[in-house]
Amino acid sequence: MIKLAVFDCDGTLIDGQASICRAMDAAFAEAALPAPDRNQVRRMVGLSLPQAVGKLVPDSDPGVLRDLVDAYKRAFRTQRETGDLAQPLFDGIRALLDALLAEGWELAVATGMSRRGLDHCLAAHGLTAHFTTLQTADEHPSKPDPAMLEAALFEAAAKPANAVMIGDTAYDMRMARDAGVRAIGVDWGYHAPQELRAAGAEFVATSPAELKEYLLR
Repeated sequence: MIKLAVFDCDGTLIDGQASICRAMDAAFAEAALPAPDRNQVRRMVGLSLPQAVGKLVPDSDPGVLRDLVDAYKRAFRTQRETGDLAQPLFDGIRALLDALLAEGWELAVATGMSRRGLDHCLAAHGLTAHFTTLQTADEHPSKPDPAMLEAALFEAAAKPANAVMIGDTAYDMRMARDAGVRAIGVDWGYHAPQELRAAGAEFVATSPAELKEYLLR
């Protein structure tokens, strides 16, 4: 039996909120728009970039949205190229991943990040080899559509009943529910525990250590 743990990335494995907010501020400035509310930006983390931008500037002209998306990508790429990108692992995440692997779990990522961004992030932390399958916004519709989770199940040859989706947003929990996968929330990300439970989380962990204990019990 293959046991599969599928992780969201930003807000679950890494804390990238500072870099995300800086890039979004730069994109809005380039478009001569007022800077978006940072709390609202953080709440959009987890969605694919076009969907996130669309929620920040609803009813905007499609051309404006495309320009904002392109400007955000440029700003984020500049942070990466200049060494200003901040995406630290949350404390305890590496130990959690190592423990799951040691117990025979397969690991995956399903994220609203781009493929290039995810590859860079995992390589920077020496975690690429930990994961059997990686699913990103480049290949799939935005969360909460279950497509990327279904692809992770297929590539890992795992059944939904033997898989868990671990994430910090209601988008992750709804995606899990729609894919028939157990949903587990974490409280160190961008949505509140009560939102995660309302969206279908069976459990909300308060630390990676508590999450490990729950999964390996």
